[in-house]
Amino acid sequence: MRGRAGGPDREAAVVICREVSLHTRTAERVLTFVRYCRMVTALLIAAMLSAQQAPPTATTTIGPAPVQITPPRRNYRFPDGRTYVYSVEWHLITAGTAVLKMEAAGSERKVTASAESSGAVNVIFPVHDRFESRFDPRTFCSLSIFKHSEEGSHKRETSIHFDYARKKSTLDEKNLKTGETKHVENDLAGCATDVITGFYYLQSLPLQPGASYEFPISDGKTTIVRASVDKREQIKVPVGTFPAVLVTAEATSGPLRSKGKVWVWYSEDASHTPVQMRAKLGWGTLLFRLQRIEK
Repeated sequence: MRGRAGGPDREAAVVICREVSLHTRTAERVLTFVRYCRMVTALLIAAMLSAQQAPPTATTTIGPAPVQITPPRRNYRFPDGRTYVYSVEWHLITAGTAVLKMEAAGSERKVTASAESSGAVNVIFPVHDRFESRFDPRTFCSLSIFKHSEEGSHKRETSIHFDYARKKSTLDEKNLKTGETKHVENDLAGCATDVITGFYYLQSLPLQPGASYEFPISDGKTTIVRASVDKREQIKVPVGTFPAVLVTAEATSGPLRSKGKVWVWYSEDASHTPVQMRAKLGWGTLLFRLQRIEK
């Protein structure tokens, strides 16, 4: 649903906001929000892209760290079969639901994610997105990404493959409404994670307060992400109350530099469950709160 100023989208937003006792100005903010649903999905489901870097080595430090992907420690237990279900809130409005899951897929690991709009946002601008990533569990290097996006009247499918031998990432995209296709190749100097697996990558690290990590994330383009473990906090979410460590992640180079920030609260136990996430962009802040864990 795309409406011109004063058109059906704005009228629907005004009606919805009146029903929930919100000022008409909030309707305009809702419209601003839905126009950025693609960025919301990336942030969720988070907020960072890729970068060129040297081949990975197993190094973790307190303080500044090398720009690289650190392979999982020996005998690391991946959260296979666990499904994390989050509510998504924007200015106290429930905007939708996000779901993350990892499972074994032969010699690889598969991460799936979905984003579903709800409430006022779903009426104005419905979003139904699916994401699948495969990575090498020995190195945490992403191997492929598949995205199916339904956002308003836009419907697209995107496939990205990482060819580390050729040092290239290949993106193929199809507009399911018009049939238009796109093929793009980008340089890829070494191991990189992706926009969804990156949350699991951080989950695998020691996450001691004072530690910092820099690593590349790829979604067909290039960004270096810096993550710092800031402090310990007690976090209450619908699924329970957790002692947690706060990790702040921010792009330091590439297309998302200085355009946003992500905070993730990981439980301070062996599982490092991401119990809460917050994403801040120029137009507002999104809050993801863990509703339940399904096994």
